[in-house]
Amino acid sequence: QVQLVESGGGLVQPGGALRLSCTASGFSFSSYTMSWYRQAPGKERELVAAKYGFGGVTNYADSVKGRFTISRDNAKNTVALEMSSLKPEDTAVYYCNAAGYSGDNVVQYWGQGTQVTVSS
Repeated sequence: QVQLVESGGGLVQPGGALRLSCTASGFSFSSYTMSWYRQAPGKERELVAAKYGFGGVTNYADSVKGRFTISRDNAKNTVALEMSSLKPEDTAVYYCNAAGYSGDNVVQYWGQGTQVTVSS
């Protein structure tokens, strides 16, 4: 059974920092692209950061470049998102995502989401 379990969300002041973590199980973690998405109220879900398997090429949304860092530990089946210099517009539910192949099929899995609120 595939599971993606996020942790680390919460309330933080503007300019602050927060670390999100996602622990995965039930699939071949190291071969999957692991990503963080977010969805703010009334907005579409958007890609925040992605880290490809087997070598770890990374991709960031322009809005978070230089402030957020994605990392993964293939030995522990975890992916993290270090967020700094947080802004109110970073407020959203953040989702962990895994995308890859299961046999010949492209599949993706989602975590349940964790709330990040940036407010004074």
